[in-house]
Amino acid sequence: MCGRYVSTTGPQDLVELFGVTRWDPTEVLEPDYNVAPTKDVWAVLERSDRETGTVHRQLRALRWGLVPSWAKSPDVGSRLINARAETVADKPSFRKAFGARRCLLPADGFYEWAAVPAPPGGKARKQPYFIAPADGSLMAMAGLYEFWRDDSRPDGDPQAWWTTCTVITTDATDAAGRVHPRMPLAIDPGDIDAWLDPAHTDPAGLRALLHTPAGGELTATAVTTAVNNVANNGPHLLDPAPDPA
Repeated sequence: MCGRYVSTTGPQDLVELFGVTRWDPTEVLEPDYNVAPTKDVWAVLERSDRETGTVHRQLRALRWGLVPSWAKSPDVGSRLINARAETVADKPSFRKAFGARRCLLPADGFYEWAAVPAPPGGKARKQPYFIAPADGSLMAMAGLYEFWRDDSRPDGDPQAWWTTCTVITTDATDAAGRVHPRMPLAIDPGDIDAWLDPAHTDPAGLRALLHTPAGGELTATAVTTAVNNVANNGPHLLDPAPDPA
């Protein structure tokens, strides 16, 4: 799964990197070294203008934890932070979004935890690792997004609509695989246009974009257990720690 990640790239840079054509400069997110479910995260997506029909590539802040449009409560979002690539096209919670509402979730890298056996007289524990592209490039994690209407709020209330997202995961490769069997699925740069295109609705063609990245692209660095607490944040969370492996 993917339960924490790092997102420090500013919106101006994301706009340039992903060719964004529509973004609200008043929407601001601080660099986050401990992104956790229910937080707002940057997402790149494409939507058609209601009046002109023109498709715009947008940068938007979405809440992490997908809430399907049919959900009775937004609480379900805390259980839908990930969608498995193998079943995302078929699961009721994700099927409609997979066909029409796909996005990218930019990340510097992500965290996973590996079990460390108990030493003599000690206790077993879990060691956190920061897993990121070896070349320092930004990950474009595959994601889905959804709109949910809070019927308890009146029309016109800006808080009546929730826009939420989930991270698609796949089998882990190379360095990530020695830490955890699953990892976020990053969309290859050459596939980004097809992945975001709202007119691309063919399930088989979309599934073909969810291929496992080639080996040798990721590094896994043991980091401080301070990342275990979602209240902790800052670049110090990426400081290398002794690797029990």
